[in-house]
Amino acid sequence: MNHIVCTNKLGTVSYSYQLENGGNPRANQVPRCQPRARKSRKASRPFLTKQFQAYVLFQRFAKIFIGCLAAVTSGMMYALYLSAYHERRFWFSNRQELEREITFQGDSAIYYSYYKDMLKAPSFERGVYELTHNNKTVSLKTINAVQQMSLYPELIASVLYQATGSNEIIEPVYFYIGIVFGLQGIYVTALFVTSWLMSGTWLAGMLTVAWFIINRVDTTRIEYSIPLRENWALPYFACQVAALTGYLKSNLNTYGERFCYLLMSASTYTFMMMWEYSHYLLFLQAISLFLLDSFSLEQSDKVHEVYKIYIFSLFLGYLLQFENSALLVSPLLSLVVALMLAKFFYTSLFLKFGLNMTKNFTMNWLLCQESLQAPSRAFFLRLTQSSVLPFYTLVLIICFFSMLQVIFRRINGKSLKETVTLEDGRIGERPEIIYHVIHTILLGSLAMVIEGLKYLWTPYVCMLAAFGVCSPELWMTLFKWLRLRTVHPVLLALILSMAVPTIIGLSLWKEFFPRLMTELTELQEFYDPDTVELMTWIKRQAPVAAVFAGSPQLMGAIKLCTGWMVTSLPLYNDDDLLKRNENIYQIYSKRSAEDIYKILTSYKTNYLIVEDAICNEVGTTRGCRVKDLLDIANGHVVCEEGDKLTYSKYGRFCHEVKINYSPYVNYFTRVYWNRSYFVYKINTVISFQS
Repeated sequence: MNHIVCTNKLGTVSYSYQLENGGNPRANQVPRCQPRARKSRKASRPFLTKQFQAYVLFQRFAKIFIGCLAAVTSGMMYALYLSAYHERRFWFSNRQELEREITFQGDSAIYYSYYKDMLKAPSFERGVYELTHNNKTVSLKTINAVQQMSLYPELIASVLYQATGSNEIIEPVYFYIGIVFGLQGIYVTALFVTSWLMSGTWLAGMLTVAWFIINRVDTTRIEYSIPLRENWALPYFACQVAALTGYLKSNLNTYGERFCYLLMSASTYTFMMMWEYSHYLLFLQAISLFLLDSFSLEQSDKVHEVYKIYIFSLFLGYLLQFENSALLVSPLLSLVVALMLAKFFYTSLFLKFGLNMTKNFTMNWLLCQESLQAPSRAFFLRLTQSSVLPFYTLVLIICFFSMLQVIFRRINGKSLKETVTLEDGRIGERPEIIYHVIHTILLGSLAMVIEGLKYLWTPYVCMLAAFGVCSPELWMTLFKWLRLRTVHPVLLALILSMAVPTIIGLSLWKEFFPRLMTELTELQEFYDPDTVELMTWIKRQAPVAAVFAGSPQLMGAIKLCTGWMVTSLPLYNDDDLLKRNENIYQIYSKRSAEDIYKILTSYKTNYLIVEDAICNEVGTTRGCRVKDLLDIANGHVVCEEGDKLTYSKYGRFCHEVKINYSPYVNYFTRVYWNRSYFVYKINTVISFQS
């Protein structure tokens, strides 16, 4: 028996062997020392690889879980914040029902009044029928309120309130505003997710929410008018944008792509049903996708799939919105996108700059609305103080010029890389980035002209700025242009993508968090005793069949708080109602008592309400007071030099009727007044002697 000893890092091993025939050993008979340690390493590699894969999967899952938790928590906290702030601002729970309803002003009062009507109806079907054949709101007019005012949110809210048994737990008004506040939570959650998808880090989502809340005066109108259609609709649009952002990503798997497509389809249709102006906003989105597809920066099939969603939603909306012809003539259905874009911008700007070029009261009155004015300096100052505007500008410039580089490469016939890495520094090659750049430029261009559109643009300013400062690709793109050599650009980009948003977040926390806490601790009060007294008098003294006339905003409050019939409503999408508004507003013009009487009786008016705030209006923009617009339309006064002056032989009606002399007392009898309102009964037996 022979022995051989092998020594290695694992120790010493002895082998025994026996030679055949007792002769000399052959090569294949002697065992060799095998490199056992090396063999052991090779055997352990699959195990180590599985461990590494499990670690990567766990890390990815933890990142997604924490991000989703942060997104949902942000939305819930924002909804709770709105609820607490609303309670503190109006002292809502300590008020009577009438005082609560007065907080709904203008067109908001109309929307909530129909929600109340649905709850009073004996059945849902009967309630819908009464709304679609409504003759108890506007005198001498039967309207389809569901179609004209997009009352689908109220229909859904009333069904949920009764179907869930909430009528035994919570008051209708709290259920209604609770749904709206919940949707606002979904709104900021969707913005969070969009910024997260673009940057790859949920830190960008946190920064988006922080900027959104800090600049909420310019990002939302939820504080001023809860039932507005945009407050119901924009959360669904934000979900659609988030789904579209994910859908456009190049590295999305099949299941993720299918989920984004379904979410985008559902949110697009819901958005279209909630807001009558939704298809205009989708038109801007379609233009962005059209430009994205025109430069072959994304596969055309994805863009065309989005077009199919538009078409399906339009036709389905047409059928369910009582054959709404506005959807069929929507720019979304037009194939000539460039022509429609030019026409849209031309029309928008010409309304905008046509003020005082026409004497038409309705046109000038609409253009004088605050939402159609150019943004004030305070708007840009607020965005700058919260640091969102400077960072947005930086991010937009980098993304825009990077996008131009990609376009020029495509024009010159250079191929684009299928997979863009961080080292490439080409953020403009990502399709979802190109879409958002084009979209925000279009929205921003309109917001620079019409202030009301800032509520569409500013949330995406917050989202795009947060995405940019948290994106290593954006910093890497900048470093590529600067040809940074002293420090490794990839390492510096990764550091800045974490350090910059952290510094911004800490500074925002220090500057604005105390203000938010102060808002929640301060008790505010909505005090309007004159309006409360007016509504109380109407409910106690006026006949049930009485018809009231006055400003559209006041008529909306009367419809909500009393249920009495009115002559006009604060709605701007119906030509007949706009004409009625102009006619009723003549009570503030220099017209005769007989002219005013004929106008009012043509609408079967029983009571006229004159508002002292409109009659003696002094503080608005020059040429935009109601009485100024009426004088221009009626040719009774001229503002500019070189025009002829035309004098009226009658005094201003709202002043003259208060004096109680003939012929005004022949037509109108004052039956109630306080510091703000004067109520006159329209006489049925008239002496026409002046």
